[in-house]
Amino acid sequence: MKINIGVSNRHVHLCNEDFKKIFNNKDLEIVRYLTQPGEFASNLKVTLKTDKGVIENVRVLGPIRKYTQVEISKTDAYKLGLNPPVRDSGDIENSEDIIIVGDNAVRVSSCCIIASRHIHATPADLLRYNLDPNKKYSVRVFGEKGGVLDNVSVKVNDNYAFEMHVDTDDANAHLLENGVEGLIINE
Repeated sequence: MKINIGVSNRHVHLCNEDFKKIFNNKDLEIVRYLTQPGEFASNLKVTLKTDKGVIENVRVLGPIRKYTQVEISKTDAYKLGLNPPVRDSGDIENSEDIIIVGDNAVRVSSCCIIASRHIHATPADLLRYNLDPNKKYSVRVFGEKGGVLDNVSVKVNDNYAFEMHVDTDDANAHLLENGVEGLIINE
């Protein structure tokens, strides 16, 4: 079955407590909506900092979450001198610490991951496409540097739009752009 692919650049999700520490009396305003309903790119950017490196102009995504999570690629991790685990969103326990700089610099513990490849699906999508959220899938991508992306998890929520997300390293390796189609291999 075909699925649209979205490329996810490095970004930050903030909890309310960290948001208030990092930004002095600023509001999280919508610049543009993302493909997942309710998610948006905000007006705010931060700098990610470690003892070994810095990455500037990292977008803060909204809305505010219950936890702070920084999602980077392995290439970003090299630049920052980190070794974050590959994890599903929200699985941040024992991940990397990082300093997030806005109006103020705040060191946040166990928040930095490399996001796993994943498919967003509703319960109806699971039935329609015969997907099991407890199973990992492979997705074939096409083009000049086509290939197969393995270990793709399925995230389920009533409000999701059916789409696969990869990070910039996966996208660059296969010359993928937002909106290209892949083919889920249902073994």
